[in-house]
Amino acid sequence: MNYRSSQIIMLLIVMLVIFGCSREKVSDKTPIHLNPNMDHQPKYKAQAASDFFENGSAMRPLVEGTVAQGWLREDIKYYTGKDKKGNFISTAPVEISMDRLKRGQERFNIFCSPCHSRVGDGKGIMAKEDYQYVVPPNFHSDSVMQFTDGYIFNVVSNGVRNMPSYKHQIPVDDRWSIVLYLRALQKSHNATIDDIPASIREEVK
Repeated sequence: MNYRSSQIIMLLIVMLVIFGCSREKVSDKTPIHLNPNMDHQPKYKAQAASDFFENGSAMRPLVEGTVAQGWLREDIKYYTGKDKKGNFISTAPVEISMDRLKRGQERFNIFCSPCHSRVGDGKGIMAKEDYQYVVPPNFHSDSVMQFTDGYIFNVVSNGVRNMPSYKHQIPVDDRWSIVLYLRALQKSHNATIDDIPASIREEVK
């Protein structure tokens, strides 16, 4: 056998090995793994039973006195809209800025306007259509104007009457942004020319 023939034979053997190990077709056979440790990991799944623990549950309760990272929430006013005595705070505990007001406007238009309308008069699409909803209050009415920022934050968080809670859909900081935007909306509804900065007052006359 000459050198060239031996090369051809070796090439054929290599090709047979390569294609012989190929799994181009579907197979019900388990792949061969030299180290199958990662294929079968002993573990408990949520709500699973366990003979190891006394109560027979694999899920363990939180250790008493511990709080998950990011959930300590020491700032009571910021997270609840109330003071230490449980009274609603009068003003939002966040800094007012144009960026925050724009964020509040965006969130208000998404979550609040369907019922309250974009101008806050309580005539949103849910009130106009026959959805059998109680007509939402007008944010520019005297009674609503007297609401504290903390109370409005609490309503957004926990709901009131037929209004649902939005604490799962709207983060805490966004809720305060909505409160501040609502105040700006109320201010604009009852504004006079004197409320406009002198630098731009001529532009709106």
